[in-house]
Amino acid sequence: QVQLVESGGGLVQAGGSLRLSCAASGRTFSRYGMAWFRQAPGKEREFVAAITWSGGNTNYADSVKGRFTISRDNAVNTVYLQLNSLKPEDTAVYYCAASQFSIVRSSRNVDYWGQGTQVTVSS
Repeated sequence: QVQLVESGGGLVQAGGSLRLSCAASGRTFSRYGMAWFRQAPGKEREFVAAITWSGGNTNYADSVKGRFTISRDNAVNTVYLQLNSLKPEDTAVYYCAASQFSIVRSSRNVDYWGQGTQVTVSS
């Protein structure tokens, strides 16, 4: 079992930055591929970024490439998402996800979800 708790969301102006954190419980955290998804009102949940268990490989949605950075620290069971150059269209609830897949891009392959943290970008 892995429990995930996100933090770091908030209200920011366009062009600003935020750093989201996802703290995981469970001794097997380092065995899971981790990812961030987001869901805007009235829209389906979508992939944002993913990272392998070792942190050696990452993958991003085209919409965030070059602006967002995913990273992880297995020593403290935490995965991060640095959000830079934020745009109003980045407004969504951001979810942390854990998967037995090395790189997870589909919500169907997620084994555990966090409760989500709200990110709101004003224009």
